[in-house]
Amino acid sequence: MNTAASTAAALPKFPMARGCPYHPPAGYAQLREEGPLARVELYDGRQAWVVTGYAETRQLLVDPRLSSDRSRPDFPVLVPRMAAAKLTALVGMDPPEHDVQRRMLIGNFTVKRVNGLRPAIRRIVGERIDALLAAGPGTDLVPAFALPVPSTVICELLGVPYDDHEFFEEYTRRMLLATGTAQQAADASAALVGYFDELVVAKQGRLADGAPAEGLLDELITERLATGELDRAELASIAMFLLVAGHETTANMIALSVLTLLEHPEQADRLRADAATAPGAVEELLRFLSVADELQRVAAADIEIGGVTVREGDAVYLPNAAANRAGEVFADPDTFDVLRGTRHHLAFGYGIHQCIGQNLARAELEIALHELFTRIPTLRAAEPVEVLGTKPGGSVQGIVRLPVTW
Repeated sequence: MNTAASTAAALPKFPMARGCPYHPPAGYAQLREEGPLARVELYDGRQAWVVTGYAETRQLLVDPRLSSDRSRPDFPVLVPRMAAAKLTALVGMDPPEHDVQRRMLIGNFTVKRVNGLRPAIRRIVGERIDALLAAGPGTDLVPAFALPVPSTVICELLGVPYDDHEFFEEYTRRMLLATGTAQQAADASAALVGYFDELVVAKQGRLADGAPAEGLLDELITERLATGELDRAELASIAMFLLVAGHETTANMIALSVLTLLEHPEQADRLRADAATAPGAVEELLRFLSVADELQRVAAADIEIGGVTVREGDAVYLPNAAANRAGEVFADPDTFDVLRGTRHHLAFGYGIHQCIGQNLARAELEIALHELFTRIPTLRAAEPVEVLGTKPGGSVQGIVRLPVTW
């Protein structure tokens, strides 16, 4: 009998699907029973480590022996299309390249800069709610609110024409769809990069003619591209990453947050009653939902942790949805409580790759959720959660539709 083969065949498959949109896969609890690190099998038969322990997740996310470099031939992928989706800026790099790009961008996402954007975010949210109320009860909140709010915000921040939103939203979907093929992801990625390459050229012409800067992309053209710190291909890649990350994760968070609050009406009442609860409610939603799950790394050297040895070349997955439900850190972790008052969740990651746009995401969520639930106090789901379905493992978690009425 081939013991190694039989052991590999018995390993749980990863990624794991959610049974409920706002709860982690049931399999995470089973993995946790094996210890803070457990073995799984990927789609191609490769074995990987999944880290479910909170302390171990934090420790590994700051360990330089874990690489984020997606150009490495041994870098793991959850589904075939992930290797073809060229989201390599920032998240797919190690220092020093990562540090150079992060320093170029971080100043645009500070708390101070984001606070300056709050009036614009309120305007965008208000316009979308006005449109909902004018159209009357009954709509799918994903295309009517959850997606256009962050899409409009990131377009204004970057200086990207919102008139092109249908193009980049569709091609983002094609690139990130977990059930899509590698070729579909590669084609979508190339189309998005090509779009930004053409946009950069057009903006260079406008700026040369004395037109004022329209956003972050214009600033990068003037301050980084013109000086030779970036070439056009690098700038197009960075712009694509910021656009995709800036609307995809936040759109999923808005939709799933609304659903979660509708499913927990007593918590929605707390948010509706007092605007001061919004920041804490957002932190609890970030912890509870953990939509940007399944952070991936590859070991660049042997690592002793959690009673096991992670060998050089091993694939490592750090699902923050597992760490954020750790009972040793969060009391009653499966209970949703907007008054919990925690900010030490790992929904935005941890360490040098912690989400650069987290302050912007927080502001969008606070404003969108509080305004929606106060201006439409009778908002309710038009279909039971059981029929909404979930996005497959290997993609940003969320729902593709959210029928509501009021």
